[in-house]
Amino acid sequence: MNRKHRVLIVGGGFGGLYCAMGLSRSAVQVTMLDRRNFHLFQPLLYQVATGGLSPANIAAPLRGILHRQKNCNVLLGEVVDFNLNTKAAILDCGTAVPFDTLVLATGSTHHYFGHDADWEPIATGLKTIEDATEIRRKILLAFEQAEREPDAARRAFLLTFVVIGGGPTGVEMAGTVAELAHVTLINDFRAFDPRSCRVILIEGQPRLLSGFHEKLSDYTLKALHKIGVETVLDAHVDDVKADHVMMSDDTTKATSRIDCSTIIWAAGVKASPLGRTLATKIGHTIDVDRGGRVAVWNDCSLPGQPDLFAIGDMAAFKGSDGKLLPGVAPVAMQQGRYVAEVIDRRLRGRPPLPGFKYHDKGSMATIGRSRAVAETGRIRLTGFIAWMAWLFIHILYLARFENRVLVMIQWFWNFISRNRAARLITNTRVGNLN
Repeated sequence: MNRKHRVLIVGGGFGGLYCAMGLSRSAVQVTMLDRRNFHLFQPLLYQVATGGLSPANIAAPLRGILHRQKNCNVLLGEVVDFNLNTKAAILDCGTAVPFDTLVLATGSTHHYFGHDADWEPIATGLKTIEDATEIRRKILLAFEQAEREPDAARRAFLLTFVVIGGGPTGVEMAGTVAELAHVTLINDFRAFDPRSCRVILIEGQPRLLSGFHEKLSDYTLKALHKIGVETVLDAHVDDVKADHVMMSDDTTKATSRIDCSTIIWAAGVKASPLGRTLATKIGHTIDVDRGGRVAVWNDCSLPGQPDLFAIGDMAAFKGSDGKLLPGVAPVAMQQGRYVAEVIDRRLRGRPPLPGFKYHDKGSMATIGRSRAVAETGRIRLTGFIAWMAWLFIHILYLARFENRVLVMIQWFWNFISRNRAARLITNTRVGNLN
């Protein structure tokens, strides 16, 4: 009896999920393997980090999403190695999961540019639910500590928040933390005014949102200033400690220190180490860049390995302009669908597809309440219209219908009440606020 072709998809993010769903009508046996049992909508993690949404609003169980897809099996486990001779992925428990075709879609993690061991425990990044709840804990805990702190200098230290990185994540985090203090918490404390807090955004480039048009960067800078965010541009972070950040001006080379209680990292990401692990198994023919991304051919397969694919943040794929595609959700989604069709056509004996071509539908970033920027082609939007477009797109891309409804209701209530209902401090013992 002939068995079905086995497609193993490692990673239940945007790329892996869209690849699995794209194979729903194919004569294959799909295995979706992830170390988490849920698909996470990462673009909204900052909302969890600032109490606007709860984790369940932006995550959905993989089994629930794929339960109607009869040719797909979901497994919980973490891949640590590969055996290409037997064509199997090796889990951390030693179990081997066989495949005929492998799709690697394990995304990315924080990149501290050689300072991972020193800076990561201090400057929390934003890639997982645990990251988001830890940032939420730190932010809210700082306000609670300030409420019972009699020393003005110490209180000012507690109420200083530094966000490193002026891309979309950094801008969104800085703007939302400022709004949390200036709007949501304004009447919640008695010993101090939450509006006295400082939110400082540090960016190494001459402008924020460097991937956007200059006019949108200028609007973002002004909008952040209006809601109380301080910005430091053209600055290089030299050191990160538990109670301060050292930085230097890239022009004058002058150094300065910012004393702060909370540091949030939004300055860079690197691909999951599994890409490098797989490339090492294959040999010297596979290039891996400084960010850990694996070089792929125009069909997203690894060079000389037609049954091994890497997509999304894992893949170093050059677009039509010769530049590497950004590590954003739309790229992963489109590559996931594309690879699914490549596999299906190959098994059906149909002519191969042309090389993958990314259709850029635009970029957007929210700055705060009724403030956002968006661009697609020559169309550039700012303010309330861009903010409404941002809301619509993000609700549309949530994995399940109930998540969309819950998020829409929560956002509507937050908007009219100016409240953030998920302001919970977890993992902290009463009487030991640290």
